[in-house]
Amino acid sequence: EVRLVESGGGSVQAGESLRLSCAASAYTYCMAWFRQAPGQEREGVAWIYTASGTTYDSDSVKGRFTSSQDNDKKTLYLQKNGLKPEDTTMYYCAARSTTRCTFSQEYDYWGQGTQITVSS
Repeated sequence: EVRLVESGGGSVQAGESLRLSCAASAYTYCMAWFRQAPGQEREGVAWIYTASGTTYDSDSVKGRFTSSQDNDKKTLYLQKNGLKPEDTTMYYCAARSTTRCTFSQEYDYWGQGTQITVSS
């Protein structure tokens, strides 16, 4: 079992930045960030293939969010710049033991989430 703990959420003004962290008890090949608002579908935000550092950002956040990792600390980061009110929601870290880093398939492990609120 892989345990994931997110941190770094909070309340900010539009245009400001935050960095989310996801501390993992063990790395998997594919780790990702999702977000989900109440009553809404879960949305993939970004993923990273940890073996190479290859990343992918969804169109909704491309150019604003950047994924990175610290292999020694087994921690995933999501730098979020230029935050918008529509970014307000819960963000979740997820992992799966596969190299298929997509958003369409179910992930094996999930964190409890961290809230981000962006005010205009």
